[in-house]
Amino acid sequence: MQLILGLTAGAVFLTGLLGALVLQAIRRRSLLSSIVVAALAPVAAVSAAVALNVNRMVISQHDSTVVSVALGFSTVLAVALSYALGRRVASGSRELTRALRGLAEGPYVASAPAGGGSSSASASHSRSSAPAEITALATELETTRESLRLSRARERSLEQSRRELVAFMSHDLRTPLAGLRALTEGLEDGVIEDQDAALRQMRQTVERMNSLVGDLFELSRLNAGPARPAQTRGPLSLVELAYDVVGEAREQARRRHVDLVLEVADEADRLAVQGNGDELARALSNLIGNAVRHTREHGRVVVSAVRASDGRARLAVTDGCGGIEDDDLARVFEIGWRGEPERGTSDAGAGLGLAIARGVIESHAGSISVANVDGGCRFDVELPTHPPA
Repeated sequence: MQLILGLTAGAVFLTGLLGALVLQAIRRRSLLSSIVVAALAPVAAVSAAVALNVNRMVISQHDSTVVSVALGFSTVLAVALSYALGRRVASGSRELTRALRGLAEGPYVASAPAGGGSSSASASHSRSSAPAEITALATELETTRESLRLSRARERSLEQSRRELVAFMSHDLRTPLAGLRALTEGLEDGVIEDQDAALRQMRQTVERMNSLVGDLFELSRLNAGPARPAQTRGPLSLVELAYDVVGEAREQARRRHVDLVLEVADEADRLAVQGNGDELARALSNLIGNAVRHTREHGRVVVSAVRASDGRARLAVTDGCGGIEDDDLARVFEIGWRGEPERGTSDAGAGLGLAIARGVIESHAGSISVANVDGGCRFDVELPTHPPA
């Protein structure tokens, strides 16, 4: 009995050692090979132990044959199952490799199968046949890849907007600077008779350039994120703010022959919000100024203040611009967007006002949107009330 135990232990040890050496030798090869070897090692150990001890065991020739056949079928079964498992694991591993490569190279596209067919179907089949852990990891990697793809798309869009903004700003600064240069040269040469008118024009040009620089500063501050300087905020009435801003914009509307009105749903409800009055006033002023500038002569701009059904404070600015192309609605709040027909006109602005308005509203935990209405478009601003309704 001791001899049988010794031979069995020796056979198992030597077979295990041989299996370990084989695994070490093929460690850089396919994972499938390692799984097959790992599955065969225990079966080989049992077979070796039986082969060494069969003559010492008290069994008949018939029983010995049965044991040998059973071991043979067990070996075949072990190879088949380990091969199937290895293929699943290897397929999942390849899928993970492609997904990881996609994170670095950009949008991930699964390789098409050799015999043709849909690559997406092949990728789905690979994930469905892989173990649960690998499938979960592959799904997480794909989600991460999609997030990176969207981030890259946003980055490209922002870069394009930045380039357009630089081009627009170069034009918007070069034109008034050229006018100032012409006026100063005319004054120096004494060819301008009405010097007071020239000085007034120069002052207006400087004020317009100063406003442009102020918009750039405000936009850069809003885009600074957490690093931007903190602004003092406190409770304020959105209705009173609307009255002030509309009052300041009436002269601009009068010069353009536009009727500017403010409608308050409930004078008793002052729509208290928590925020910075100067920032919110600038955002609303940009919206109203944009509406007045684009409304046709003898048109109407309506500013309405109301409490929404969910308790939030809502301001709406409705103009008579004739509407915005559907393809451009999504770009209205982009930096530098002014609408193709208006680029290069004297009063089109620098395309910063609406971007600033969006930045201010979103920094106050609010939302801003635009939609076409009959004869024009409507900008809706919603802000949380203080205290919350």
